[in-house]
Amino acid sequence: MKHISGRVEVIAGPMFSGKTEELIRRLRRAEIAKQKIQVFKPSLDKRYGTEKLASHAGSEFTASPVDTAGEILNRIEEGTTVVAIDEAQFFDDEITSVVQTLADRGIRVIVAGLDTDFRGEPFGPMPVLMVQAEQVDKIHAICIVCGDAAPRTQRLIDGQPAHFNDPIVIVGASELYEARCRDHHEVPRDMSTEESNSQ
Repeated sequence: MKHISGRVEVIAGPMFSGKTEELIRRLRRAEIAKQKIQVFKPSLDKRYGTEKLASHAGSEFTASPVDTAGEILNRIEEGTTVVAIDEAQFFDDEITSVVQTLADRGIRVIVAGLDTDFRGEPFGPMPVLMVQAEQVDKIHAICIVCGDAAPRTQRLIDGQPAHFNDPIVIVGASELYEARCRDHHEVPRDMSTEESNSQ
């Protein structure tokens, strides 16, 4: 079944908010509607196997790992009506034009990813994808400290909050990350670095 027109849907939020679960839920509905689906994920995300999406809740869906955003366009098959892209924050900036190209071809594109990095700042191409989308669903997790809504991802190194200047991308799960609310999200800054930068 072909769509009347293409569209872009973005599912954004912190880790443990259910982004991949929601992505898989939409894919299952597309399957019921007998639509042809292709699913892609960045090859660097090997947490649950290389050729599947897996939510923290245990849902799974077959996916093709790709090294670059441009590779997605080259792998679109005849008759595909739904394309899903998980962990979009890990892709290069070309992902924004790839998604637009697919939607312009009449394909429904569903993108899931972290809207902010562990520092609470915009993550990779996600802000642009959110602006370009027809539909954006921003979902929250539960703060591990107080139980409030958690829009942020806390990175922990040996049980302590990671520093602002630590690497942006470190793939991991509950051993490295927790969901936190604004009040309990901690990102210590190296004061000596800040002082030298201000001079």
